[in-house]
Amino acid sequence: MEENTIGDCRHPRVILKNFVSVDECKELEFIHKSCCTVGYRPNVFSTTLSHLIATRSPHLILPFVPIRERLKEKLEECFGCEYELFIEFTGLISWTRGASIGWHSDDNRPYLKQRDFAAVCYLNSYGKDFKGGLFHFQDGDPTTIVPLAGDVVMYTADCRNIHSVDEAGCCSDFLIICLGTSSASPGSVTDPDLSHKKPLKCAVLDLKIWRAGIVLEYNSNEMQNSKDAQITDGERLTLTLWFSRDCSHDEDAKLVSHLSQSQLHSSNNEPDSYLPLPASSSMYWFSPDHISQHQSGFDICWARMHILGYDLFSPQDKSCFSALDSSCDFSEQLMEQLQLARGDELFGQEFVNILHVLQVVQFYSWKASKLQTSKVERETENLVVKLSESQREKINSLRTTFLNDQQLAETVLGTSCGESRQHSFQWVSFSAAVGAWEDYTRELRKELVLSLPYWINHQAIFSVPFDGS
Repeated sequence: MEENTIGDCRHPRVILKNFVSVDECKELEFIHKSCCTVGYRPNVFSTTLSHLIATRSPHLILPFVPIRERLKEKLEECFGCEYELFIEFTGLISWTRGASIGWHSDDNRPYLKQRDFAAVCYLNSYGKDFKGGLFHFQDGDPTTIVPLAGDVVMYTADCRNIHSVDEAGCCSDFLIICLGTSSASPGSVTDPDLSHKKPLKCAVLDLKIWRAGIVLEYNSNEMQNSKDAQITDGERLTLTLWFSRDCSHDEDAKLVSHLSQSQLHSSNNEPDSYLPLPASSSMYWFSPDHISQHQSGFDICWARMHILGYDLFSPQDKSCFSALDSSCDFSEQLMEQLQLARGDELFGQEFVNILHVLQVVQFYSWKASKLQTSKVERETENLVVKLSESQREKINSLRTTFLNDQQLAETVLGTSCGESRQHSFQWVSFSAAVGAWEDYTRELRKELVLSLPYWINHQAIFSVPFDGS
């Protein structure tokens, strides 16, 4: 990892290149695309650590832990505040077509004045994965930063580093952001749930052309001198962290409390204890007018699978999955068992709910090239059947219900630059992904169970070394 320190006392900034590995970037992308909900502002999606706990996926917190530790340590080192900061928020944020932000500092609201620093790492690259979305500082050097996967920019959250983001051209870009806080004002609270209206921000960079980008959450009215900047195509993803010197803003203590409660109500011996559980359907419904519920728009879980070429089928005889059944709550429908279809073929395995199938689909998209298929070739032959006409009709009905506006879904979440990530598809490889996802999930859950007592004891989330067991 190389390090560049730029700016001066007037505009303190630090650039770290290749801070996050390619594997870490891809894993965080998998987590976001399989768990995110509609975000805090139009055309934004988010995945928070509290949401992972609430949807029975607390084990997915573990890939964040070493990155959080490294960022916190480096930020404290670079800005001379060793052992002073607490992480107050961690989350993955993505901006899609139509999302915008103008000139702002990260502490530009009275309830944000406690923030001291921001640190952001991109998880994919400008030009290769997306176009547009350049990050601009209003003053100081560099003025423009172009995103590159794994790079981090750290800067003060005050008016010395006012910034904005250009229109994005296409595809998706990913980043990590960390913010710091000094003394918090009385009554000021930063809620880790991004569905709230508090601002969230991000930034990134490289060298030469200074690569970077930003993501933030803001209330509808921004700074008076704002420069409008809008995502025009694709999806930009970020991992966002904020830091505070005030221990009352410590996210870890809140997360440990949530984890303790969730573990009380679950058992590792339960056969389905590792399976995710969807939140309310409203958290997954993208509506263009941001007002109507299920009248227009699409379910983002359904849409992400559609973008990858999959359809969904409900094997239930009396299913709530019907565009005509208005008496059935959409949340109930997301809990029903589902099967996966592709082209004219149906995969026989049933998944317990929409999050279960989405996590497996995204895991396959992430790991397809590394899967071992020799053990599942024979049994896969018996799992794949041709779709019947009645099954096709049911799939079309489901698509109509959950992809109310298919074109909008493809515009918002589709990819129009770079190569397709899923070059070829084989059911035998997908079948191997089902087992590999289960192994991956169980291993993370095992690590979580072993780590939690240490976290509870210290009221902090950190990497717990285990001697090979």
